[in-house]
Amino acid sequence: MDSITILGLIAATLTTFSFVPQMLKTWQSKSAKDVSFAMLITFNLGILLWLVYGICLNALPIILANSMTLLFNLIILWLKIKYKNQL
Repeated sequence: MDSITILGLIAATLTTFSFVPQMLKTWQSKSAKDVSFAMLITFNLGILLWLVYGICLNALPIILANSMTLLFNLIILWLKIKYKNQL
């Protein structure tokens, strides 16, 4: 594995796992009132396009990062919908 791919994997790991605290906080508090629904939809669409782009390029860091980021943010979106009527 070359140094550019390693750099990409490190960057992907850091940016991808930055969503874990938000996901856990939303899950534990059972509240996503401060998370914008429009931002989540827009962000998930963007991440989906990045994933398709990475697949087209066969770029492992892009594929891994965006697969995980999409999963984490779909969970946050699901929690936002699930807890929308809770205080």
